[in-house]
Amino acid sequence: MPTPERLQKVERVLSSRQADLRIVLEGVTNAHNASAVMRTCDATGVLHLDLIGPNPELLRPNKAISTRADKWLEIGVHPDPASCFSPLKAAGFEIVATHLAHDAVPYTEVDFAKPVVLVFGSESEGLTDNSLAFADRNIRIPMFGMVQSLNLSVSVAVILYEALRQRAEKGYVSKLEGAEFERLKARWLDPAD
Repeated sequence: MPTPERLQKVERVLSSRQADLRIVLEGVTNAHNASAVMRTCDATGVLHLDLIGPNPELLRPNKAISTRADKWLEIGVHPDPASCFSPLKAAGFEIVATHLAHDAVPYTEVDFAKPVVLVFGSESEGLTDNSLAFADRNIRIPMFGMVQSLNLSVSVAVILYEALRQRAEKGYVSKLEGAEFERLKARWLDPAD
């Protein structure tokens, strides 16, 4: 039986989860980076993290890095971009890809106060053309040094905190619904999990 304090914390954290702000990682092969992204997702209130091949099973969480953040996330595994993005587009999500394309806009120019999926590619190759075909827009983090990009987990954190800032500023609320809230609460309080 959970303590009243534990129950209160679980309910408080679930109440702040962003039901319609999702992260997708495509082709990420470094378990260290994936674990750091899991930790960032939990810290920012993101509930859903989706992984697209080629070998998402290689991304088992490193508990020292993720601090067991994977326990508090809904992690989906998809064999290809279509199986991940098609249902999200049908549900009304805007697909925003981090990609150094000519039409990429600074991430601060995107409205995150709506259902959004943020897509990040592999450390070396970025996103595949198959994933980019689903993107509604491309964004970038401006760089002022010699390198073109930040570490994956840092990029995720920078953009997620901008999304949270915008949502708070605009009064946008994205809460979990009753049945989903109760399902997750039961799972999070399960001592066997």
